[in-house]
Amino acid sequence: MLPLGSSGASRNHTDNRTLLDSAIAQGRVLSPDVRVLCGAWYPLIRFRGRRQPSAWLRVPEWYEGLSASLQAGLRSVGPQARGVFVLVADQPLLDLNALAAFGEAARCFPDQPIAADYGDRPGVPAYLPRWLWPLVMDLEGDRGAGGLLAEVQATRVVIPGVHEDVDTPGDWLSVRALLSQTDRKARQSRR
Repeated sequence: MLPLGSSGASRNHTDNRTLLDSAIAQGRVLSPDVRVLCGAWYPLIRFRGRRQPSAWLRVPEWYEGLSASLQAGLRSVGPQARGVFVLVADQPLLDLNALAAFGEAARCFPDQPIAADYGDRPGVPAYLPRWLWPLVMDLEGDRGAGGLLAEVQATRVVIPGVHEDVDTPGDWLSVRALLSQTDRKARQSRR
């Protein structure tokens, strides 16, 4: 559970946020039904978070990779859903206005796959319409839906912040520094 706030002695509520807390908040921009899929550290993660999703889903086959998590998430959704949004927990700098516009586009065109534009490929956040789910269920290993989204020519949208993710300790320090600058500017603009 990586904290996003400062490590100083005076910590306010926002300083105690974690990457997962941020992802749950982003999910709520898209839908009131936010499900978190967990693998190896499921019990620890579930009880350490400040924000709670609509549901915690344990992925017993987590060691098989991204495909297992995607498939567990799809299996958890009822027959009334026309599609699902997919977010990851390591992109705390996503622009919330762009994320909201992405969600609105998916609701306006529920049969169209939509994904963040990474320049050379589509990626997360992504919207997977129900007709695409059988292809996702056929994925194996540590493979997400990016290749499928490219094959079906998903609509790509610009969502600032997709490139600032946390894959390494250095990324985490960089993201925390950017968040600190953003939070400081937001506090100054409210004066």
